[in-house]
Amino acid sequence: MPLSPPQERELLHSRDIVLRGYQRADGLYDIEAQLTDAKSYGFANHDRGYVRAGEPIHGMWLRLTVDAQRNIIACEAASDYTPYTICPTAAPNFARLAGLRIKPGFLKEAAKRVGGTHGCTHLRELLQQMATTAYQTIDPARAKREADAAGEADTPGSDRLDARISDKMGGAPAILNTCVAYGSASPVIRRRWPHLYTGPAEPEAATAE
Repeated sequence: MPLSPPQERELLHSRDIVLRGYQRADGLYDIEAQLTDAKSYGFANHDRGYVRAGEPIHGMWLRLTVDAQRNIIACEAASDYTPYTICPTAAPNFARLAGLRIKPGFLKEAAKRVGGTHGCTHLRELLQQMATTAYQTIDPARAKREADAAGEADTPGSDRLDARISDKMGGAPAILNTCVAYGSASPVIRRRWPHLYTGPAEPEAATAE
């Protein structure tokens, strides 16, 4: 376990989120998410009678079909387990996301179509992670195809593919200072965009006496 050992404790709630990115035979991409919430104890529920320990209180699916530019061609949602009978009526509304593009501002635009009483809180929560998964699915795959076509050797220690992926995601203007790895003082920036590097200079190699 990478975290420090916990104190004695009891599990009360679990939320499992699974995200997958697929390339389809027709050239489009499916970004798919599944969310499951469960309690470690059973409890009475007005609409379902009784929810047993470990039985999902939320069990939901969401699929975005997008093109190579991350334009949403279609969206499908399904709510297999919900706490209220009315909840599944929100799922069809997520088809309204078709026509949007996954880019900066996407979540705000999505909220206009499936926000509030038009949607489902838990399905909306998946959209941010699905957007990230879309980038991680499409851009690296395109970069890998281009690298293979260019005959770039995929040898251990090579930085070429990662550099291509960064360029697909907008290069330095889009990712500089967005995380510790892409901080302007990072060795990654020193290696990839030395003109933007702000950290200490590399130590000079010792001269032989």
